[in-house]
Amino acid sequence: MTQVPVIESKNLDLTFETADGPVAALKDVSLQIGAGEFVSFIGPSGCGKTTFLRCVAALEEPTGGSLTVNGMSPEEARKARAYGYVFQAAGLYPWRTIAKNIRLPLEIMGFSRAEQEERVNRVLELVDLAGFGGKYPWQLSGGMQQRASIARALSFDADILLMDEPFGALDEIVRDHLNEELLKLWARTGKTIGFVTHSIPEAVYLSTKIVVMSPRPGRITDVIESTLPQERPLDIRDTPEFLEIAHRVRDGLRAGHAYD
Repeated sequence: MTQVPVIESKNLDLTFETADGPVAALKDVSLQIGAGEFVSFIGPSGCGKTTFLRCVAALEEPTGGSLTVNGMSPEEARKARAYGYVFQAAGLYPWRTIAKNIRLPLEIMGFSRAEQEERVNRVLELVDLAGFGGKYPWQLSGGMQQRASIARALSFDADILLMDEPFGALDEIVRDHLNEELLKLWARTGKTIGFVTHSIPEAVYLSTKIVVMSPRPGRITDVIESTLPQERPLDIRDTPEFLEIAHRVRDGLRAGHAYD
């Protein structure tokens, strides 16, 4: 049976109008993402990875082609609360506790106090922050703050989680730990995840599908279906299978420069 894409773009273009003239950010991007997939976007800075995610989230409006999310326009999907979004910075309000930061979208959406409480407790457990709800952001490490940000995006139980390089500012040890935790979270929830990264090992370790993009204007140079098992200890990164996929990602990144 053919799977209906959760996210589908066809010949997607986006050109920004600037004081110095038009800037093409995305060009002819066609992609399908199925339910439950973990899809990483990788490419050089400025290649349109984040721009594509922002189009999915209705934060940017394409200038050509088509884009659907759950069969709807991105704007309709936003109103239907189809996705949660995790930004590069945790973006937690310092005057609100962790629990109250997570509760904020639920307050805006009009959930009852009892429902808010239940959902906050559940997502704190999911991201291994149970017992930290009463702390303030400045009392937590950077990695814990990012987990709180993920919890906030999960709080209203959207089927899609969009993550814009959430671990890029963290040190390698913390990043490895959060990569492991994210895979466990994905396995438990079955969410469809779109994940932006600059790290080849991170993209290969996390993903069921890796989308390799060229320098601006962002085009897709390769879409790599991972052959790695769903259970992935960190030392899988030393296996021939892992290194083979990483090599293909590098080849795709090099091929992208042919568009320059």
